[in-house]
Amino acid sequence: MLLTGASGYVGGRLLKALENAGVRLRCAARRPEYLRPRVSAQTEIVRGDVLDSASLQTALHNVSTAYYLVHSMGSAGSFEEKDREGARNFAAAARAAGLRRIIYLGGLGDSGGDLSTHLRSRHEVGELLRQSGVQVIEFRASIVIGSGSLSFEMVRALAERLPVMITPKWVAVKAQPIAIGDLIDYLVAALNLEVEGNPVYEIGGADIVSYGDILHEYSRQRGLRRRMIAVPVLTPRLSSLWLGLVTPLYARVGRKLIDSMIHPTVVRDHAALAVFSIRPSAMREAIALALRDEDSGYRGTRWSDALSAAGEPRDWGGARFGNRLVDSRVMHVDVSPERAFAPIARIGGATGWYYGEWLWQLRGLLDLLAGGVGMRRGRRDPDSLEVGEAVDCWRVETFDPPHQLRLAAEMRLPGRAWLDFEVEAEVSGSRIRQTAIFDPVGLPGLAYWYGIFPLHQLVFAGMLRGIARAAVDVEGPRKKMVIDPG
Repeated sequence: MLLTGASGYVGGRLLKALENAGVRLRCAARRPEYLRPRVSAQTEIVRGDVLDSASLQTALHNVSTAYYLVHSMGSAGSFEEKDREGARNFAAAARAAGLRRIIYLGGLGDSGGDLSTHLRSRHEVGELLRQSGVQVIEFRASIVIGSGSLSFEMVRALAERLPVMITPKWVAVKAQPIAIGDLIDYLVAALNLEVEGNPVYEIGGADIVSYGDILHEYSRQRGLRRRMIAVPVLTPRLSSLWLGLVTPLYARVGRKLIDSMIHPTVVRDHAALAVFSIRPSAMREAIALALRDEDSGYRGTRWSDALSAAGEPRDWGGARFGNRLVDSRVMHVDVSPERAFAPIARIGGATGWYYGEWLWQLRGLLDLLAGGVGMRRGRRDPDSLEVGEAVDCWRVETFDPPHQLRLAAEMRLPGRAWLDFEVEAEVSGSRIRQTAIFDPVGLPGLAYWYGIFPLHQLVFAGMLRGIARAAVDVEGPRKKMVIDPG
C-alpha cells in the first residue's frame, strides 16, 4: 500500500493509524530523509514526487492501493496548475502500474455552484484521477478540527489573541467540521471497502455551524470571553492580510483558505453514514478532543527531535508547538544516565533549583500574594519522588528514572506550565534536555511569557548548568560537561 503526503497533517496522522493497524506500508516523499525519523522500521520510504513522472514508477511498483493526499495550496504561483499536473502524472503512473484503487481526500462544496479556486481544484483532481481507469474512492470534507490543523490553528490564534474581533461576512458561513480522528477512520475504512465504481462520499461532523460558532465554542472551552463585531468591508484579500498579522497563517495561504470559507461546505449526500459504521463527533466534542490531543502530543513528542535543528530557541520569544511556547536547551555530561539524572531527582525543597535561589523565593512570594501556593511546600523526601506529589510550587506529573521528570506548575498563572527534564545515554556520557513549556490563555498569557522571557533565559540556562555541574561533581573531577551548541 502506497501513501503520498505522509509528511502533511492528515497524511502524518494516517501514517500512524495504518502502522498501528499492521498495514504493510510504503511512503513516497520528495525528501525521504525528512520523513524517515517519523516512521516505524517496517515502513518503506522511497523518493517520489507527483511532479516527477519517472519517480512514480518505483513508488507504485507492486502496489495495489494508494492514498493520494497531495495538494499545493502553500506553493507560490498557480497552485491549481501544479495540482492538475500532479494528478495527471499520478493517474498515468497508476494506470501503467496496474493499480487497483486510489483513495483521495478532496473538499466539500457544491460542484454546480461558484466554487473558490481551491475547492474547484480539489474537485478537478478527483476527476483527473478517475480518468485513469483505476477505481477512485473520493472523500470530500469540510473544516478539519484537530490540534495542528490549518483551520483549527486559525481559530485558536484568533480566539487567544483578540478579545474583540472585527469579523468579515465569511465568519457566518455554514460548514460541517469533522474531527481529525473521524476523518482518519474514514480513510482507513476505505482500504478494504467492498464497493463498485468510483463513489464520492461527503463526510462531516454531527453539527452544521458557522466559523463564528467554532470561535465561540473554542473560547468557551478555554475560559475566554470574546466579542465579535461583524463588518461587511473586509474583502478576502484584506482578510488574508489581517490573518497574516494575528495568526500563524501567512497571507498566501490565508487568502486561499478564506476564498474557500466564503462558500458553504455542508454535507448534502449522506451516503457515507449508510456505507460506513463511523458516527462522527459533534463540534463541541471535536474541539475538546483537539485540546486533549495537544496535551498528549506533548507527552508523546520528543523535544530533542522537534528542536534539534535549531538548538537554542529560534527567536527571542522561544519556539512554538501549537498554542504552546517552548524554551528548550541541551547539555552533554560525561557521566552515566543514572548519575546525570540524580541531581534532577533531588530538585526543589532543601536542594533548591541549582541557580538563582533568591529569584525562586521572590517568585514564590509573589505567588503567595496572588493567592497561590508559593514555594513553602518543599518536598516529601529529599532523595525520592512519586508521581502526584508536590515539589515547592510544582506537582510531579511524570517520574521515570533515569530518563524523565516532568513537573506541572501549580502557581497562579495566566495559562498552564510544565518543566520537563530528559536524560538520554550517548556513546560517551549522557545528554540532558531541559524544556520549559507554557500554554498561554489569551493576551494575558502571551504578555506574561514575553514579559519574563529574558528572565527565564537567565534562570533556566543557569539551572541546567547547575544540574550538569552537580552530576559531574558526584562522578568526580575528571568528568566534564559540554554545552550542546545546537
